[in-house]
Amino acid sequence: MMTIKAHLSSIELEASYEAAADPVAKSHFHALWLLSSGYEVDEVAELLSFSARWVRALIKRYNEGGPDRLGDQRVHNGTKPTILTPEALAALKQRLKMPPDDGGLWTGPKIARWLATFHGLKSVHDQRGWDALVAIGYSIQQPRPRHPAAATEQDRTALKKSSGQRLPRSGASIRVRRSNSGQWMNTASV
Repeated sequence: MMTIKAHLSSIELEASYEAAADPVAKSHFHALWLLSSGYEVDEVAELLSFSARWVRALIKRYNEGGPDRLGDQRVHNGTKPTILTPEALAALKQRLKMPPDDGGLWTGPKIARWLATFHGLKSVHDQRGWDALVAIGYSIQQPRPRHPAAATEQDRTALKKSSGQRLPRSGASIRVRRSNSGQWMNTASV
């Protein structure tokens, strides 16, 4: 059985789990809270759909660095952005004030093509365009649909179905399934 250091109490781990905004950190705090509550590594792994190896790695990470080592640590991998640089994002904010060259609305692929041109690259993956829009807080704004009761009386009568009379069906158009078991019999008379 692996033990976890008491960087945080079980109650503090539970509070951190409930307050975490990052889903990765939330699951990490959840695992450690369960472990501090007496669950075994294998039980926590099964409950949270982790491997037991990952739960042990999480315990080791927590024991070495405390709660600051939980959550998505990729931001600390030492690399700097090459496509979504601060300069590119600032220029993109200015460019979005005008419509795209081909008209229409700005989309992720259009932003990716713009980023490729900005950086002098052959191409940029479409996903980076969406990431750029998210990074600058841009969202396509569309008006909310109007409530049907807001329509005028003239609009409502135009949308009503015509009250024309339906034509009766002739008996020939009604299909009757034939029985595969032979001639039909009334079982009540037998």
